[in-house]
Amino acid sequence: MAEQSSTYLSSERSSGPAQPRTDAEPICEHNPEGVRGSRVLGHPVRDVPEHRILVVEDVPDLAAHLAASLREVARSIDVCHDGVMAMEFIRKQPPDLLVLDVGLPGMSGLDVCRSLRGEGMSMPILMLSGRGGELDRILGLELGADDYLVKPFGVLELLARVRALFRRVALSRDQSTPRQTDGRIAVGDLVVDPLARQVVRNGGGIEVTEREFDLLHLLAANPGRVYSRGQLLDLVWGHGSGVYEYTVTTHINRLRRKIEVDPARPDLIQTVWGLGYRLNAHRYRS
Repeated sequence: MAEQSSTYLSSERSSGPAQPRTDAEPICEHNPEGVRGSRVLGHPVRDVPEHRILVVEDVPDLAAHLAASLREVARSIDVCHDGVMAMEFIRKQPPDLLVLDVGLPGMSGLDVCRSLRGEGMSMPILMLSGRGGELDRILGLELGADDYLVKPFGVLELLARVRALFRRVALSRDQSTPRQTDGRIAVGDLVVDPLARQVVRNGGGIEVTEREFDLLHLLAANPGRVYSRGQLLDLVWGHGSGVYEYTVTTHINRLRRKIEVDPARPDLIQTVWGLGYRLNAHRYRS
């Protein structure tokens, strides 16, 4: 592959270190100029899926290269250069997939990932970092990232990983993703409404505490995904809250008593022994 060296992306330009974003440059761009076009990597683009990807990267040159490359797998590419502004952008226009750099100004990529999962947002997240140590990768994945790519990386590998994430999402939907209408999440006869912060079954309300609701909403928004007690503690109670992990078990047991048909044999919130808890989407498929 003679052209392989020219299709590698990192935080450095070929002529020297990449320059950080200046204050004159926009924080977030919708379909930035230079990304539009009918050719990617020298080849015409045909039948590009109607996906929307958000790239969050503070180095403008790298962000532009990422956006241009990703046009091969998504019709719409947005770019943000700052973690705080990216959070605001995502809340208004949630993307189908997020390509997220770890080292961001304002709010790190790890904090963005933690916050998104804490708010119940389930779009796949591909995390980028120049730090490739095992602990760095584990931390990103533990906080909710779906994949982790170490810089420098090849464009072909980037596209392969993004396609794999989209296939995983499509498969999950085919295997009974709960219906979502106006933000509400329906799993069988159970409805979780994040705006009204209510849990309803067959038209009747189920009284839950604030923390129980946050816990149920996170699981319902990510059916089939296994969360460890430590992850649930960070995402629902907050990192560094000082709360012990057995508190998660206590809240899970309380939730089961309120929402399970038979709390002694829970079908909705399952225990995955040695790993944690998940919502059983298959049992409650619509």
